[in-house]
Order: sequence, then structure tokens, then C-alpha cells
Amino acid sequence: MFKKILIANRGEIALRIIRTCREMDIKTVAVYSTADQDSLHVKFADEAICIGAPPSKESYLNIPSVITAAEITNADAIHPGYGFLSENAEFSQVCEDYDIKFIGPSSEMINQMGDKITAKSTMIKAGVPTIPGSEELLDSVKEGKIQAKNVGYPVMIKATAGGGGKGMRIIEKEEDFQKLWDDCRQESLAAFGNNGMYMEKYILEPRHVEFQIMGDKYGRVCHLSERDCTVQRRHQKLLEETPSPVMTTKLRDKMGEAAIKAGKAIGYEGAGTVEFLVDKNTDFYFMEMNTRIQVEHPITEEVTDFDLIKEQIKVAAGIEISGINYFPRMHAMECRINAEDPSKGFRPCPGKITNLHLPGGLGVRVDTHVYAGYTIPPNYDSMIAKLIVTGQTREEVVVRMKRALEEFVIEGIPTTIPFHIKLMENKVFKSGKFTTAFLDDFDFSDLAN
Repeated sequence: MFKKILIANRGEIALRIIRTCREMDIKTVAVYSTADQDSLHVKFADEAICIGAPPSKESYLNIPSVITAAEITNADAIHPGYGFLSENAEFSQVCEDYDIKFIGPSSEMINQMGDKITAKSTMIKAGVPTIPGSEELLDSVKEGKIQAKNVGYPVMIKATAGGGGKGMRIIEKEEDFQKLWDDCRQESLAAFGNNGMYMEKYILEPRHVEFQIMGDKYGRVCHLSERDCTVQRRHQKLLEETPSPVMTTKLRDKMGEAAIKAGKAIGYEGAGTVEFLVDKNTDFYFMEMNTRIQVEHPITEEVTDFDLIKEQIKVAAGIEISGINYFPRMHAMECRINAEDPSKGFRPCPGKITNLHLPGGLGVRVDTHVYAGYTIPPNYDSMIAKLIVTGQTREEVVVRMKRALEEFVIEGIPTTIPFHIKLMENKVFKSGKFTTAFLDDFDFSDLAN
């Protein structure tokens, strides 16, 4: 087992990893930018190293600085968390070159799944259902139009290096193809340094359902059931839950089998998430694979009583997994609490938290790195907390979540708490019968803090 782990991340996920390391009697090293010197992950780690200025490229994305911090503290492993370098194949390879264990998949696995068109090709060979569309990168608008006619409009063009909702456009008719193609390529090049595009049939009335998998170096892969991530705004997740309201035992068996096939196809090692779109007929299609721990991993932990971070560390240390699939025994839901103003287009609102009260009670968990007096820097993602609620049924969780949200006090900055309270009161949300377009008609105007 590792003696010391450096956490190449910040905020709540860094603090989350520190907690599990403490329970495993593993020393921790926090890295931080000058903007994060007062963050809780810095205070709770055994050691802390400043690795640069606030911009991510000068600190959390600076591979030489992270590796240097690991070397001078004698860390024998690095946990990347999510975001930043977590799906960076170069970083995984550099860790290997410096004989530091990267707690995650190899660079080869990351490359296989990181490029969307390569991932799709791999899934087709593995027998995993995929969305009809191009199997290679599109060379031109002309080729795209031909393929769009073959699969039928509407279609979606996507950046092969995309993520986070960027580099995606829905095209409903041929006349719009050229403009949306140009827009998408420009956005992709700016965000990812890659303007390679592919195209898929646009699935009508979809739900976004992902499966948590875990694999080890001995070839075993198991799943820990699904999470429903359908509540999104501009392809950004706002709330996740498990089990999915549309899930049946038969569908879970089929999707779980497909997720395991996906992992075995690349000999996957570590925690990963296989993401699917499920249409109104409950047919499902592979969308992408995330080769890291997810923001929403706590809801899986709550319904399976399984520490995913601990299992990541154990797998990285060469310990084999049980190979047993895990199924939800309760219902859990996570609300992402962001420093954003939902009444103004979810505009990020960094600033100082003047007062903070966290909710509690049975079935309530809060993962956060903020506290009263903490100043949220403007340099990073605006998520400041995750409110996770667990109960026996979905109905019980919705009631409990509303109560917990009303207890959650954050003063000094606007947050998404008012949005989530209104969501818990929404009849369509309560019914569980909604799609990824659910929030398109949602009224955000009266959500000022």
C-alpha cells in the first residue's frame, strides 16, 4: 500500500480524498495555487506545497510543478481527482516515467476513451450499442451533409476532443449545416486545440444515464449500477440521482452488461463511468466514457455503502476487486451547489462567504471545502458544495432534499440553492418523467437569492 499520496486537485474533491487516505493511514500532500492558500484541503493535508499562480495552466495544469511537488515530498502516488489533469494521458505517462503511481488508468486507456471517435469505434467492436452516425472524423461539410441524409435529421455534430457541453451543435435541417459546423469547429479549437468533428443521430426525448464501473489489472470489471444525470442546463449537470426513475431490473442488467463490456474492451483499470443516452423506448446508446472519478460519485457510495476512493487506491496498489456487481439498496440524490446567480443565466459569482450554515439530520451529507469567511476565487469552476440526500424512496428523498436545502444558508454570494428548492417543488420533476430538455422551459426569473 502507498505511504504518501499527492492530490493533484483542489476544493471538495481534494478534501474528500484526504478523508479516505486518513482512514487508510496514508499520508497526504496537498498542492495549491496562491488563490487557494486558505482552502480547507490545504489545512487538512499532512503537507501542502504551493505550485503556482491562480491561472490553472500555471498551477493545477502545470505538470512539471505537480511532479516536482511529488518528488520533493517523496509521494509514491498521485490522485488526480476529477477535472484538471485527471484525464490527461501525458500526465499519466509522466507519472509512470518518474516511477510515481497514477491512481487511474494508463495513458493508453485514457487515449482510447478520450478521443470520442476512437471510443465509438472500440465500442462497436465490443458489441456495445452506439448512436447511428459517422464512424470516422468528418472531412468536410459536404461529407457531413451526405451522412446526415443517411441517418436522418436532426443530427448532432460533436468535437472528438469535446467535453462539458462544448463543441456540440444540434442541426435540424441541411440549410443550417454550414454555419453550425463553422461555429462548432471554432469553439472546439479554442477549448481543446482540436477541431476534429464527427456526427451522430440526435436522440429525441433522451435521458442521460451513466454506469459506474471498477476494473483491476487482473482483467476483472464490475459495475455499481447507474446514476441518472438527466437534469442539465446547456449540457452541464445540475442534479444526479440513483436509481434512475426509468430503470427496471431488465434494463439495468442489459446496461450493466454493456458497461462491463466497455471496460473489458480496453482492459480498464480503476474507477470509470460509461455514459449512455436512453430514448423514450428505453433503447440505450453508448455516448462516452469518463476515465476518472465523477463529481456525482457520492450518491453511488450512499446507496451501495462502498467507498469508491478507497477502491481506486486499492486497485492502483495492485489489489484485485471482488468482481461482484453492486445494486442500489436505497435512493440518493445530489444537488450541485454553485456560486452562480440562477436568475441571471447562472452567472458565476465569486466572492466572500460572510455566513454559512450546513444542513444536517438523517440521510444528509455535505461535501464542501468552504466556510464562513472563505473567499471563492474567480479562477476555477463555480461549484462550492455538493448536497447529498439518501432515503428509502425517491419521494422521501425529494421531501428531505427540500428540507435540507431550506436549512442550507450561504450568505455573501448568490448560489443555486433557490433553483434547487424550486426544482424539488416542480410537478414534472417529482413525477420522474422528464428528458434532458426538461429545463428548456423552466422559469428562472424569480430565483434571486
